[in-house]
Amino acid sequence: MSTALSTTNQGGQIAHPPAEASFAQLVSMGSSLLKTGFLPAHIKSGEAFAAIVLMGREMGMSTMAACRKLQCIKGTVTERADSQLARFKSDGGRARFEHLDETKAVLWVRHPNGDEHTETFTMADAERAGLGSNDNYKRHPKAMLRSRAITAALKSVGWEGAVGLYDPDEIVDVEPVRPEPRPTPEVRPKFEPDQPQPVEDSDPLARARLAVSRAKTIADCDRIRARAIELAESGEWTEEQADEIKKLLFHKAEMLISEEEVAA
Repeated sequence: MSTALSTTNQGGQIAHPPAEASFAQLVSMGSSLLKTGFLPAHIKSGEAFAAIVLMGREMGMSTMAACRKLQCIKGTVTERADSQLARFKSDGGRARFEHLDETKAVLWVRHPNGDEHTETFTMADAERAGLGSNDNYKRHPKAMLRSRAITAALKSVGWEGAVGLYDPDEIVDVEPVRPEPRPTPEVRPKFEPDQPQPVEDSDPLARARLAVSRAKTIADCDRIRARAIELAESGEWTEEQADEIKKLLFHKAEMLISEEEVAA
């Protein structure tokens, strides 16, 4: 009896690949499925199918659910914000929008371990990050603010399921804008102060801003975020001060991802 990977079962329905299926087998299956037109348009090769299925497997998703919810953009596997929120709730988390319109999104979340966080993302934040000219923000501001609030909240509250994941629009947003030959702001906030000052002469919040500006990796950002949460919980910082640093870290992470893609 043949042990080759089959794309359909006896009833003619799509069959899930066995858990032990190799990458080559998944590539073969993806190539066959592409010919049926059954896969989402963003999956353009058997290799992309295999990468998405493997990532989905680690996240507990079935084959076709992974194809529907995950995308591979510029070498990065992404997951829609609503899918991240659904997994968060399935994991025992709680979430509630306290405000949501075309100018501001305010999302309260409770981690399965009991930690709580309220994330606010506004059009003013988008403008400061250089995203105001993005067509999606012009046509669908409410949806874009909603997605940003979700992904930032899940990272800020420290949910493991959101580590290293971004909404597809976040990856697109960090592409540099080149409308004119004259210098234009990059899609990132300004981290460097106008007048550099010695760290030892700065207040704790100023030192934190400087640390964000000097962060070289996502791991650096994660360490600074953890410290900001610790200071807020101890009462040394207000919630507003901690939120300011976490927003800077969110956009710094976007900048680092963009730079890594350009370098690649």
